[in-house]
Amino acid sequence: MTRHRGRGIASINYPIGMNLGGDPSQALVHSNPSGKFTVALSSIDLGQGMKSVTRQICAETLGVPVEDVYVDTADSDTGPHCMGSFASRGTHRVGNAVMAAAREARGVMMEAAAEELEVNAADLDTDGRGNIHVKGAPHRSISTKDVAIAAQFKQGKTISGRGIFLVPLSEVNPETGEMSPATCYAHACLVAEVDVDDETGEVAMVRMDSAYELGRALNPRLVEQQLVGGAWMGVSHALYETPEPYYPEPVHGPRDFVEYLMPGPGDICPHDIAVLERPAPDGPFGAKGPGEMCANPVLPAVANAIFNAVGVRIDDLPITPEKVLRAIKAQGGARPQARR
Repeated sequence: MTRHRGRGIASINYPIGMNLGGDPSQALVHSNPSGKFTVALSSIDLGQGMKSVTRQICAETLGVPVEDVYVDTADSDTGPHCMGSFASRGTHRVGNAVMAAAREARGVMMEAAAEELEVNAADLDTDGRGNIHVKGAPHRSISTKDVAIAAQFKQGKTISGRGIFLVPLSEVNPETGEMSPATCYAHACLVAEVDVDDETGEVAMVRMDSAYELGRALNPRLVEQQLVGGAWMGVSHALYETPEPYYPEPVHGPRDFVEYLMPGPGDICPHDIAVLERPAPDGPFGAKGPGEMCANPVLPAVANAIFNAVGVRIDDLPITPEKVLRAIKAQGGARPQARR
């Protein structure tokens, strides 16, 4: 029995969102009398941090503390229209809609504050801590809470805003049909290192090194968590998850996640991540978001690493020990490739 070490690399570029009729997302932002703001969305948080990021975008645009913003992801009956949480579109599409709604709400808020302070709205600014003050004269200020109270009970105004983001339709070349359905792309490169047992066909992850370019990381900790979790989702797709041998009779399949094979804590390997920030011109504060591309480069990188280790090319996922062992035997033994 010999374990062979191999290294594989894969790089990808990933379109953000889909140009389906402009791929629209809408958002509503409004204040209650206490000066707290609610963002209403139909975009669902799948665990990737949608609520946290849109909360940050709204707070930054309004100029209020993050803790003063609440995000309500209701449903398609009660919330404003959204195409959905798919295609890595959340941060970019929904974030832009939230920013537009927050800008409109901020405009109403500043007009209400201007009326209370008896100045022009253009002469006011927010401090990000829940106060609105006259530029150059911070002692002349009013809290966003007092503005909200005055707007609702004295001025008869609703501090609210509506926002929608639409992708501009692409021009089509009449001769070739060429078009550009995506406005921006994210990019990634990942190196996977594996050990392959030439007697059992088992593949063990040794380490991963990756670089992701995703516009701007609005919440670096959430980005890191998503990249780490997504990479292990990719490993699971590459080496573990399959309905076989039960398909197409799922009644005989795994009954729970104890029987359904996935990588566990003992399979985890070191993963070094570099996040490269290249702000997108049309992204909210330059963000594009990692989304689905967290997992995408892992699969080809692992397949390339196995080829580098034992010289067999497996193009059918998942790459199970049986497939590896059969391929090694078919070529007459392991044939490690040169490593660079």
